[in-house]
Formats: sequence, structure tokens, C-alpha cells
Amino acid sequence: MKLAMIGLGKMGANMAERMRRHGHTVVGVDPDVPEADASSVTELPQLLEPRRIAWSMVPAGEVTSSVMGRLADLLEPGDLVVDGGNSNFRDTIRHGEMLAEAGVGFVDCGTSGGVWGLEEGYALMVGGSDDDVSTVTPLLEALAPPDGFAHVGPTGAGHFTKMIHNGVEYGMMQAYAEGYALLDSAPFDVDVRAALGSWQQGSVVRSWLLDLLVRALDETPELDGIASVAADSGEGRWTVQEAVEAGVSAPVISAALFARFTSQHRDDDVSMKVISALRNQFGGHTIERETGG
Repeated sequence: MKLAMIGLGKMGANMAERMRRHGHTVVGVDPDVPEADASSVTELPQLLEPRRIAWSMVPAGEVTSSVMGRLADLLEPGDLVVDGGNSNFRDTIRHGEMLAEAGVGFVDCGTSGGVWGLEEGYALMVGGSDDDVSTVTPLLEALAPPDGFAHVGPTGAGHFTKMIHNGVEYGMMQAYAEGYALLDSAPFDVDVRAALGSWQQGSVVRSWLLDLLVRALDETPELDGIASVAADSGEGRWTVQEAVEAGVSAPVISAALFARFTSQHRDDDVSMKVISALRNQFGGHTIERETGG
């Protein structure tokens, strides 16, 4: 298949490359990447043949809304748009309705895998009609590892599922971070790296996040130089807001979100160093560094 990938950042560039490795033709669109095939979405109608497929991997919010609006004006009935970013599902529903008015299909694709996705594959949570999802299924199967792609519901369901995924991620990361902090503060000398390493084999708490935490400790022993501040990227807030709206108790995710808020006042908290190190490991998020005193 042939498609355009709009946005060639950490995720978009790797996803384009993984699709190419599976035999698909990808046209790259990014104004900030000199080697891209196009610098603007206005060039898409000439770069692709009907039925055109445009895959967006740009930041959520105003940037995504702008891209969706331009595609609604540029594309023709029968063409199809995929939003693979971390859009708020309410925005996604609105974008789908807007594109439908132009006769353009729409699939929202919650995407997890971070900087490791190129080699490991991406977990894909997809929303949209059966017909639209079927059209892009060869691309989804190229991106995902076996059983890593799921059509979870109608338009908006993919990004809703990814939002909850990230909320769960907040809670898991916070638990590992607090466990590290407790081991580090033991009344005797505990080899924290060795302790966590033992959890990787046979333990009921073993996971990829734990593997990444151990990797982070191998790269930066005792997390030296990492500031005790962890940003929140939006999905955690949205998850807690939806929990309030639905009347669903979510104390773990809520506490993990509030802990990040507290960290942004730059209190000395070793658990937030762990969160920061983990975010860098799986997503390539920038680590804030301690300043000299």
C-alpha cells in the first residue's frame, strides 16, 4: 500500500520505516525534516493516488486539529485519514464527524511502543468503522507484533483506550518508583539494582517497565544527576477527569497524577527520578538534570 506519514518525529519516522520494511510505500511529510518527501500537507493530493491514505503523527491538540481541518479541505470523498497520535477522544470524535461531512474516512489509532516500536512493534488500539479499519488493516498488521492490533470500537474508542492505557501506565510507574525509593531508604545497605534484577525472573511483578528501570539504572547508577521532577503529558489528567465523569473510583491513577504535580515544585523525591528515567527509556522524553548548588 501507499500512504503519507504526516510528522516524522520519534514515532512517525520509525513507524514509516517499519511499514517500508513490510513492503509498503510511505511518503514523508514534515516541514522540519529536510529529507522529507513533502514539507506541507497541501502537496498530498499530487503525491498520492485515490484512494489516498494520510496518517497523522503530530502533537495532540491544536496541531492535530489544524492538520485534520486541512485534510478535510484537501482530500476527496473515499480518501482516508488515520490519527495515530495521543489525541483526546472527544477531539477525535469531532474530527471524525468533520471528515465524514467531506466524505473522507477516519480511523483513530491509539499507539504504544515508544522508541522501541521500530524493532519490537507497536500495540495498536483502533477505532472506526469496519470498512475503514479493514482498508488500513495491512498497515496495522505491519506495525503491530502478533496479536498487538485490536479494533476496539467506533470512532473515538481507539484514543479512549489509549488514554486509559496511559493512565494505567502512570500507576505502574509510580508503584515501581515508590518500591525503588523504599529499597533505597532501607535501614541497611540494599543492592537496589540486584534486588530489582531478581524481580525480572519469575516474579509476579515482572514487566517491560521493570526491564526498562533496570536498564536505566545500568546506564545511570543511583540515578545520579536526574532531577526529581516528572512531567505529565495529558493522558493521565484526561483519565482522571473521565473517572470523575463516570463515577469510577481510580485512586491509584489519581495519586500517580498528583504525585507528578507535586514533583513539579522540585521537591527532592527519589521516586520522581525513577519516573523521569522510565519516561526517557520508553518514550525518549527529555530528562531534567539537577542544577549545581
